[in-house]
Amino acid sequence: MFTSQGPTFRELTVQALSSIERGYDLLAPKFDHTPFRTPDRFLDAVAGALAPLGPFGAGLDVCCGTGAGARVLRPLCRERVTGVDFSAGMLAAAREAFDDGREPAAQWVRADARALPFTGEFDLAVSFGAFGHFLPAERPALFAGVHRALRPGGLFAFPVGAPPRIGSPLHWTLLGFDSVMRVRNALWRPRFVMYYRTFPLRGVLDDLAGAGFEVRSQPLEEFGRRTDGSPHWRLLVARKA
Repeated sequence: MFTSQGPTFRELTVQALSSIERGYDLLAPKFDHTPFRTPDRFLDAVAGALAPLGPFGAGLDVCCGTGAGARVLRPLCRERVTGVDFSAGMLAAAREAFDDGREPAAQWVRADARALPFTGEFDLAVSFGAFGHFLPAERPALFAGVHRALRPGGLFAFPVGAPPRIGSPLHWTLLGFDSVMRVRNALWRPRFVMYYRTFPLRGVLDDLAGAGFEVRSQPLEEFGRRTDGSPHWRLLVARKA
């Protein structure tokens, strides 16, 4: 996709007609050569915003994929870094990429993020680009699991983009994508849940508070501001009280 190293149109079609887990297993070897991987500039911006809040002990990358978030955690965490994902293919790619002998060591756990198998083990959790795979009704369980996985005072941090202006090209693009996905999921099984317009800031803040987090946000100034002065991107930092 867009490069000679990325997936072909046929490969993407097969992925899109698979389940989420199977689709990412198939995509994993070429995932880092697609636009779906979180760009380094986002990773660097989040790492820079989190650095003054550390250092941290153990870090968790929720829905880690090939380990982009783990790259953020590694220089911030002194004890260990753990990535969790339910795609065995993505975990295999992450394990290969991090097999370099550097410290802290990275661990990879296969699990559903809606039922994280951790209790009080981490000081910092991050997630990048995965929330479109969860329906709004699933967010409370997801956030509650992260809350349970953190130690008292632990942080859960992730970037959130401002919604596109209604009527803008990006607005219509995202609306069209979500509409196509809804039709696909109505007509085809297994479902492939991936929506861009199901993660509104107000609802996310309410669900984080409901899970027991104290939440603040800070602008990621690297990405500028909209005409009304609000940031294009902000970092949500949710603390376990």
